[in-house]
Amino acid sequence: MLSSAIGRVVDLCARRAWPVLAAAALLAGAASIYTARHMAIDTDVVSLFPADLPWRQREVVFDAAFPQRVDLIAVVVDGATPELAEQATAALARRLSERPELFRTVRRPDGGPFFDRNGMLFLSTDALARTTEQLIAAQPLLGSLAADPSMRGLMDSLSLALEGVRRHEAKLDDLARPLAALAGTLERVIAGHPAPLSWRTLITGEAADRRELRRFILVQPVLDFSALQPGSAASAAIRQSVEQLELTPEQGVRVRLTGSVPLGDEEFSTIEQGAALNAALTVVAVLALLWLALRSGRIVLAVALNLVVGLAVTAAFGLLAFGRYNLISVAFAVLYVGLGVDFAIQFCVRYRAERHVQDDLRTALRAAGAGVGGPLALAAASTAAGFYSFVPTAYRGASQLGLIAGTGMLVGFLVCITVLPALLRVLRPPGEPDAVGYAALAPLERFLTAHRRAILIATGLVAVGCAALLPRLRFDFNPLDLRSPKTESVATLLDLMQDPATTPNTIDVLAPSLREAQSLAERLSALPQVAQAVTLASYVPQEQQKKLALIADAAFLLGPTLEPVEVKPQPTDRDTVRAMARTAQALRETLAGQPGPVANDARRLADALSALTQGDPAARARAQAALIPGLRATLGQLRAALHAEPVSLESLPSDLVRDWVAPDGRARVEVFPAGNSNDNETLRRFVAAVLQVAPDAGGTPVSIQQSSRTIVRAFAHAGLWAVSSITILLWLALRRIADVALTLAPLLLAGLATLGFCVVIDLPLNFANIIALPLLFGIGVAFNIYFVMAWRSGTAKLLQSSLTRAVLFSALATTTAFGSLWFSRHPGTASMGELLALALACTLASALVFLPGLLGPPRGIRTTGLEPVPGEQTGEEHHDVA
Repeated sequence: MLSSAIGRVVDLCARRAWPVLAAAALLAGAASIYTARHMAIDTDVVSLFPADLPWRQREVVFDAAFPQRVDLIAVVVDGATPELAEQATAALARRLSERPELFRTVRRPDGGPFFDRNGMLFLSTDALARTTEQLIAAQPLLGSLAADPSMRGLMDSLSLALEGVRRHEAKLDDLARPLAALAGTLERVIAGHPAPLSWRTLITGEAADRRELRRFILVQPVLDFSALQPGSAASAAIRQSVEQLELTPEQGVRVRLTGSVPLGDEEFSTIEQGAALNAALTVVAVLALLWLALRSGRIVLAVALNLVVGLAVTAAFGLLAFGRYNLISVAFAVLYVGLGVDFAIQFCVRYRAERHVQDDLRTALRAAGAGVGGPLALAAASTAAGFYSFVPTAYRGASQLGLIAGTGMLVGFLVCITVLPALLRVLRPPGEPDAVGYAALAPLERFLTAHRRAILIATGLVAVGCAALLPRLRFDFNPLDLRSPKTESVATLLDLMQDPATTPNTIDVLAPSLREAQSLAERLSALPQVAQAVTLASYVPQEQQKKLALIADAAFLLGPTLEPVEVKPQPTDRDTVRAMARTAQALRETLAGQPGPVANDARRLADALSALTQGDPAARARAQAALIPGLRATLGQLRAALHAEPVSLESLPSDLVRDWVAPDGRARVEVFPAGNSNDNETLRRFVAAVLQVAPDAGGTPVSIQQSSRTIVRAFAHAGLWAVSSITILLWLALRRIADVALTLAPLLLAGLATLGFCVVIDLPLNFANIIALPLLFGIGVAFNIYFVMAWRSGTAKLLQSSLTRAVLFSALATTTAFGSLWFSRHPGTASMGELLALALACTLASALVFLPGLLGPPRGIRTTGLEPVPGEQTGEEHHDVA
């Protein structure tokens, strides 16, 4: 019989303890060395799915056509003014381009010479007409500033304008905007606050909208996928460049990083935060629970060493099988510890029960092996079968985890019946003077026996109620909900999603040619779920003839003004002081005694200029930094914009064309969603509508939904395989359909209760916490097998037996280990811990309350004539089961 054979194996290992431990040490040492030398984690999320899936094949084709759009860092630059945003972005892009060892490509999708020259062509004709009129009206100011783009030139221009007011050649109200803007800027400078001035706003009188204050740099870094944060070196270099260029909020600039690379890197960073402390506290808590269960430091030490051996062997097997772990398969360690602790506790508690009856250590070990070996073997085989059910699924992350964790269950069982008995023999824990069971649970057991029918009805109602809630169970497929919104990359991404023009949740369609791409874009743009569909042709402005005529008129009048023959040399600080003093005096003379808001602004400006003339040079340098760089940038942009040329597909810059058209002529269509692009329902409707028109579409929204379907399908298929394989395995071992049903029924109840509670507390399933389901299956099957096989062997008073102690502390230790994840700062990990704790609580309640009521008294034993607990006896005839 299997139980007797396991008992003999345990006795052999206890008798040959030192050779067994030497072999175990050599095996664990070799495995640890191999793991240390070959340890690698593939952090590429794409590798979690096989490339032969239809949606992955489309991604592969698209990425091959546009490789410069893969693995990007999006550098988002926000400036207090459009001029600051443009200057900062241009400077940072130049600096990053000098680091080819870190950055494969550095691109500006919204800037560069093409947009500098032709940017005004993308305005509407009416908006362009207003802009050119405002520029022509500002010609006198622009001319004097172009000839002397300095603080001295600005002061002289303002003095000249005031002279015109005194001569009644101009109105004071014409100076209202510059007086107010300059006064406010200089007052903030004197107060020590950032105070950049937007010359675009000053000239046009129109406040810059959000898009004008934001610029982008798309960086394709060199990645190291062997590291937990593959893009950390590139991100650090970008931040170092930002620091060196002083692109800080204090200077009116904010630079943030987002995109697939920072999102992945910062996710690991979030997971690492507090992980060491959390792990240390968890280890202490689990050791404390082990001590409460086993009441011996030597036995606890044996369990810990036993876990180390099994974990080392399993880790090495994973690397041998796949070469490296992926983001999902690396969770094997958590699963192994949780279930490995269960196997060890079951064996050691049974050993303690046997040692209480007979003090001889070897005899107690042999009896424990014979008594618990059969249930342990069946539990390990069933749990392994559950994990192996993931191997044939299309979700590579869970497939690899299934093979590693399933093998780990077999390893855990083998070391439990070999290494653990040898350790106990060598460590020689003292005898057990007290019974190991829970005699105090006798009243509860009598209550469950007396009210068995009512308990079964109540649990049946609970199951029906939970089943009725299942249609309301949510699956959150949005990966952003698994990330911390406090990280820079996620916060920036959420910010970008507020603007339909900058949301990253766009769909890409690859058309055979640009002409077909344009036709497809027109059909997609007509969908109510689509905000816009963009192709390369979208960069050819409309109504160019009218717009170029307006620009030509402005260039005719402003060209000589903006490009003077001679530009004055830079002034000294003394020149600047004199110019400020003259302007302050002119302001007071011109506005002496005049009332009104314009006069008040003029007096404010005069006071600020006087304060600066009397202050130190550093204050005047800050004033110049707030006013002059933006002025020079604006003058440069105006000069470039007045040289706009007709734009055609043929004249578009090559880097822009390459971003939209592949070398073989295939063209990209980018489709933007209408509405909130971070809303799951909005994205579902958006994806469904686009796929109706373009079935081969790809992109982030499509990948998210297709990958979610792949994952859900994988878990559904694995669930069916697991139930089938475990049912067959249980039937082969138990040989009774009724006993198989008794083993699986509590598991079904625990599963329904877990999912029902998820609905009640509004805890959606997601890509992270769904891993709790196979764990629930493994733990649940193991617990139920222990009770059913004990019941089959004639054990009465199950709740008072040592088995209940083993199950209870096993569940508590596993819940502590897994539930500690609940306190993680990473939302995905926290949701995993929350669902694991909930699942284990439901599993334990089902095993300790529902299952005893379902089983009733052992076959052939009436309720009134309960036998002593075999776990407290020595007779091996009570233990042979298989």
